[in-house]
Amino acid sequence: MEEFVQRQHEFPYPAPHRDWGESKIIYSWSFAIAIMVSFLLGGCADGAKIVQEDDLGGVVIYPFKEGQGPMLSAFRKEGLDLMKEKCKSRPYSIVREGEAKGRTRVVSPLDGAQELVEERRWGIQFECK
Repeated sequence: MEEFVQRQHEFPYPAPHRDWGESKIIYSWSFAIAIMVSFLLGGCADGAKIVQEDDLGGVVIYPFKEGQGPMLSAFRKEGLDLMKEKCKSRPYSIVREGEAKGRTRVVSPLDGAQELVEERRWGIQFECK
């Protein structure tokens, strides 16, 4: 096969090994997918969750981004849905809401490079009626 390729295209050197090219492509795709997954997991954080609850209500927290703010966060609807689910078919009222304690974590997007990311969280205390 290599001799045919050399004669056909007049290459002075042997044709590159077929597996080498395929492995480079597979490596490139797997690296790109790994980077995208790490960004998605890092960007999404935990989502909304109930951190404190009793028979009458509880507290829901969710992450938000600096530029977007807590009211426009995609997780706000998820938090409100958790409150509806907790109160079942009864209405609920928001007692208070505000910024809750966030967390700082280390992210390594590239080997050897580390970055501190501060996650901000919003809390909503609610009561079922």
